[in-house]
Amino acid sequence: MSLTNCRFYEEKYPEVDSYVMVNVKQIAEMGAYVKLLEYDNIDGMILLSELSRRRIRSIQKLIRIGRNEVVVVLRVDKEKGYIDLSKRRVSPEDVVKCEERYNKSKAVHSIMRHVAEKTKTPLEELYKNIGWPLNRKYGHSYDAFKLSITNPDVWNDVTFPSQMVKDELLQYIGKRLTPHPTKVRADIEVTCFGYDGIDAVKDALRAAEAKNTNDTQIKVKLVSPPLYVLTSQTLDKNFGIKLLEEAIQNIEAKIKEYGGGCVVKMAPKAVTEHDDAELQALMEKRERENMEVSGDESQSESDEGIPE
Repeated sequence: MSLTNCRFYEEKYPEVDSYVMVNVKQIAEMGAYVKLLEYDNIDGMILLSELSRRRIRSIQKLIRIGRNEVVVVLRVDKEKGYIDLSKRRVSPEDVVKCEERYNKSKAVHSIMRHVAEKTKTPLEELYKNIGWPLNRKYGHSYDAFKLSITNPDVWNDVTFPSQMVKDELLQYIGKRLTPHPTKVRADIEVTCFGYDGIDAVKDALRAAEAKNTNDTQIKVKLVSPPLYVLTSQTLDKNFGIKLLEEAIQNIEAKIKEYGGGCVVKMAPKAVTEHDDAELQALMEKRERENMEVSGDESQSESDEGIPE
């Protein structure tokens, strides 16, 4: 048994009519020679007639050496080791499903290889004891690995080769698969030109933070009147976007009570560190401009949030 090489799945060969991920190694007159990435790089072949539904003018435009392709299994000769494959019978939907499964399997394989190398345990032994039983029980061991972060009962029926393997696996799963928060942001302009305009804007912006809990926090920052930024950190991007959309609705409802208005300059979306850096640069620029124009303290003192 090898420490680093092993197929992803329990079966040594793929089933006929199943979809598999291959890497193109060589192109010949008969078709393309490939390696089946999920089955420890065993050989397969895509016949020329199975490359495309249309007449082939240039094989190089259809398939290239070194590229990964989703194909469907036509025939498997286990005795001779022949596997015939088709690219032309694969739909775009099949490609998406196969890529999702392959990416999950690749992530599991990376974790298993790490544990194999760290604990000097053959990779196939890890799959036999851990990966393949979890595939049978949970549909995919990747889903079991993710579930185990919050539910240790996943491991109740697993027989680990050693305590060292268990410790290393659990630690590495936590490191690799624990979700990281996403930052979501929206930019809005809030204005009110009535007698109580400043207080009205403060009141409206507080409506965004009114429903804050320990788990869901919305922060409001002033860029420069009337531009404000709403942000929130969340594990679920879609939930975070919905949270900010509701906050904006609350601000709009409140400011309208005072006869003011709220305009969305940037709808809620997930943002990157680059976006954050651009925002910080804009805030610093506006702050410098404000200081040069008037030094108005009511603007600068509210730089960290809603004006007091």
